[in-house]
Amino acid sequence: FGGTVLHGFDSHWNDQLAAQAAQPRDLSSLRIGSLPAGMESTVPIARRSQDICPTISGFGMSECWSFICVSHPSHTLEQRTEASGYPMDGVEIEIRDPETGVVITDGSPGQFFIRNFTVTAGYWANPEATDEAIIDGWLDTGDMACMRPDGHVVFMGRYKDMLKVGGENMSPAEVEGYLLDVDGVAEVAVVAYPDERLGEVPVAYVVRSADASDESVTEAGLIEPLRGRIASYKIPRAVLFVDELPMTPSGKIRKIELRAHALQDLADR
Repeated sequence: FGGTVLHGFDSHWNDQLAAQAAQPRDLSSLRIGSLPAGMESTVPIARRSQDICPTISGFGMSECWSFICVSHPSHTLEQRTEASGYPMDGVEIEIRDPETGVVITDGSPGQFFIRNFTVTAGYWANPEATDEAIIDGWLDTGDMACMRPDGHVVFMGRYKDMLKVGGENMSPAEVEGYLLDVDGVAEVAVVAYPDERLGEVPVAYVVRSADASDESVTEAGLIEPLRGRIASYKIPRAVLFVDELPMTPSGKIRKIELRAHALQDLADR
């Protein structure tokens, strides 16, 4: 193999773990890997990836060059797999209340804002998007995050991916993390589905691992263990099994596409 550094999102690492299980290769040349963590759905994969090589975490955006937060190999396993890194030199970060705009200082989740010299001047030929995203030099990432007492930032997901079930905010990543811990589950995506009473409810798309069968990983088998572990409104109203999830070229799940699929897939239920 010969490579010394491996970078990828959780979906890439999940594929690497599956490939290594199916056809083991000598990966001993790998010294370090990079796996952006923080969301609860990434934690199980980040932990398992340590079997390949130690990984560090981070957070970045095209709008601010690349990495804004990054962890270090000397950080603890928990910090490297459950947080999104420490702010880099010169980076200012604020976590703000999405309703009031007040800066949050107690570690609670809020809207993630960034300011530093690498933040873009704006979006090409799109002043409306620029004015919406960049306010007094601060970039509104559109993400939910929190700042831990140890100074590490935790990326918790995109605000547009959040569900509001009967008035209660819900992070899909939390449920995805529970389901990814189940043997026989390779990939998960939780998305919103319209509901007349609650506004919207969660549904889960699941890809079984190569060694799992229809009988070993079932809808009931995934839903029942969640009862009593998480609030009832967070439990998926349906689990839909697919061969693969739609991905962007960079390996991120196309959740907008899945929401559209759910309207068709659940129409007769």
